[in-house]
Amino acid sequence: MGVPRFIGLQNYVTLFSPDSRFGHTLLVTFLFTIINVSVTIIFSLILALLLNLNVRFKGLFQFFYYVPTIMPSVVMASCMILMFNQQLGIVDYVMKLLGIKNPPNWTGSQSLVWVVIAVASVFTFQTGQQMLVFSAALKDVPRDLYEAASIDGANAWVRFWRITIPGIAPMLLFNTVSATVNSFNGAFTLLFPLTGGGPGDATKVMSLLIYDNAFKSFNMGYASALAVVLFIIVAIVGTVQFRLMDKN
Repeated sequence: MGVPRFIGLQNYVTLFSPDSRFGHTLLVTFLFTIINVSVTIIFSLILALLLNLNVRFKGLFQFFYYVPTIMPSVVMASCMILMFNQQLGIVDYVMKLLGIKNPPNWTGSQSLVWVVIAVASVFTFQTGQQMLVFSAALKDVPRDLYEAASIDGANAWVRFWRITIPGIAPMLLFNTVSATVNSFNGAFTLLFPLTGGGPGDATKVMSLLIYDNAFKSFNMGYASALAVVLFIIVAIVGTVQFRLMDKN
């Protein structure tokens, strides 16, 4: 690491230059955020709806699904690596039992690696917490609305879309905002041990690019410029979502 010297806005000029990797990592970051938020919201809502059916041992199910979400993301990423390992993984083992002789290299493919990331997102980023928030919101939806809709002949999908979704809309937006912010901030702890940004730069999000420049290339100035831009992006996205929440 050399002696620090002031170069003005040169790092920001380099960041937005045509040969910079900033544009690619920004797209990857948004792709990861979209996948992670979609998966966690949908899966946690499905779990909350199932647990809202007065099943037996409801508290036990909530406990067992909540526990993995409080584990470090590094641990969950290590579990995913073992699950999708080509020689030892249970996923490829099951595929071979089903007659698939040459299972794919999940983490070695630029497209299939996103399947691994989507599965990992289910067990890491706040899914358990979102499930509890949705469960609490579902209890506040008036039961008589469902009874009136059933008498009028509304099927399950209509009742879900016209009663459940409007009834939990504030918590739906709250979970979406928190999941989005956590996706930007927590991508590193999942992707660094899981993919390391690979294969190639297929999963290189901005936090990984900041790490590479700061601790591999020791280009602290450029890494700081990237961190400032990432902070501005998170602030803008969070503000827009909160405005939508207030409007709702």
